[in-house]
Amino acid sequence: MVLINSCAFIGEAKQESIDAILEHARLKETARCKALVVAGCLTQRYADVLQQEMPEVDYFVGTSAYPRIAEILRGERDRAVIPDPDYIADARTPRRNSMPPGSAYVKISEGCDNACTFCIIPTLRGAQRSRPIDDIVAEAHRLAAEGSVELNLVAQDLTAYGHDLPGRPRLHELLRALGEVPVRWLRLHYAYPRDFPDELVDALATQPNLARYLDMPLQHISDPVLRRMKRGRDAAFLRKLVQKLRERVPDLVFRTSFIVGFPGETDAQFEELCEFVEEMRFERVGVFQFSREEGTPSYDLDGQLPARVKARRQKKVLGIQRKISKAYQTALVGKTLDVLVEGVSEETSLLLEGRWMGQAPEIDGKVYVNRGTARPGEMVKVEIEQAGDYDLVGGIVGSDRPPELASYPYAAAPMRPRPRFPILSH
Repeated sequence: MVLINSCAFIGEAKQESIDAILEHARLKETARCKALVVAGCLTQRYADVLQQEMPEVDYFVGTSAYPRIAEILRGERDRAVIPDPDYIADARTPRRNSMPPGSAYVKISEGCDNACTFCIIPTLRGAQRSRPIDDIVAEAHRLAAEGSVELNLVAQDLTAYGHDLPGRPRLHELLRALGEVPVRWLRLHYAYPRDFPDELVDALATQPNLARYLDMPLQHISDPVLRRMKRGRDAAFLRKLVQKLRERVPDLVFRTSFIVGFPGETDAQFEELCEFVEEMRFERVGVFQFSREEGTPSYDLDGQLPARVKARRQKKVLGIQRKISKAYQTALVGKTLDVLVEGVSEETSLLLEGRWMGQAPEIDGKVYVNRGTARPGEMVKVEIEQAGDYDLVGGIVGSDRPPELASYPYAAAPMRPRPRFPILSH
């Protein structure tokens, strides 16, 4: 059986999901695959279309139906099982970690109560459903006992954690409880900036096992654009929050993301965003072209911009950030960093690869280790010797370097062409 968990957040994510489905559908003819199941957000959103367009898929499973996949495979359900999105796993849910050794994700809540005009997530994932603190801590202890030294806390809106639970616990209270878990790094992903209390800033600055790393999507800095996005906070608030974090957590690695080409975004508003990126010197920045998604309020907004304008604006912001990132990376040369080794490099079997505290899994760069040996999941000290735009190279302290690994060439892999599909026509 092949199970594909799909995404439908923006056009690119939908295309990647469709590519994966088509690729694995061929296994039904060339391998021993007897059942192909597509789960997740793409199914939740487009079940009717997918059933018509993909006869090779045996079952379509919505975002809250995956605990029932076994009974579905026994033929006890219809081909498409799409219940209302109201499920969330807990510490008792059977789980096999799919991350490299030493690292794991922990979902602390599911769904979202925000009303951002560009986002389809509340439709696909439902209202926010937070897990109790004791339940999250129990799972964290189990993952630590299985060898995880890094736990990545995730949610659609991390900082809204707990407002739907009795007693309304806050994220910083959860972090305090997780302080007893024997891991090196607790990492915060997708921390919505609307509500970020001083207690949470203090935790970032002082809690020993909380990584000095924050993933906070700001999306824009121009007030008219923020209002059209319904982000709930203005530019003055966002600037003050970023400055507070910089002052009180001076070694913080700050990741954020921005949307360019939002409907009505003027040249002046875009330039305001560029100046903000230059000024704030974020260590990590993701830049996304606005994706016009049916079912969201922004789909019908006036001022929709051409694809070429969005692409040009994305390229410009990424160019600004590339220089900032390279300068930041270069400043790390000569430093010794704790690196979580993930295994042999995908680039070459002559290198190990891993990440330091300032690199989150899957979205940031790597540390390539050119001397010394270590097991996957092991934390080692690496002296940084070279820096690329996003990656670092160095050797394990105290190890000799083979002469053939004196340098490591950086090369970008070409993007492969992707087929189109009817649900991507928007």
